[in-house]
Amino acid sequence: MSDLNNFKTRLKIAKSKLDERNLSKNSEKSIFLGNAFKLGTELIAAVAVGTIIGFILDSWFDTKPILIIIFFLFGAVAGIWNVIKAAKRMQKN
Repeated sequence: MSDLNNFKTRLKIAKSKLDERNLSKNSEKSIFLGNAFKLGTELIAAVAVGTIIGFILDSWFDTKPILIIIFFLFGAVAGIWNVIKAAKRMQKN
């Protein structure tokens, strides 16, 4: 009977360790997906803001495609810069 109790105890310990591993893996996946979403959002937002600013300035100055293209490129550069800075911060953590 003590062998059976000993087996049950070891089984409970093994199950609890397995549950802890699964929880840590799920939290790591959540953190990874959150970081990926953050980086993508930063890039898209910077490009969108740059393009919108270019569109507004083009409508004010009647220089239709020029300022949209210029501010699109500024937004893309700013977005890539933000992604690089955020990735470096994530690596430090």
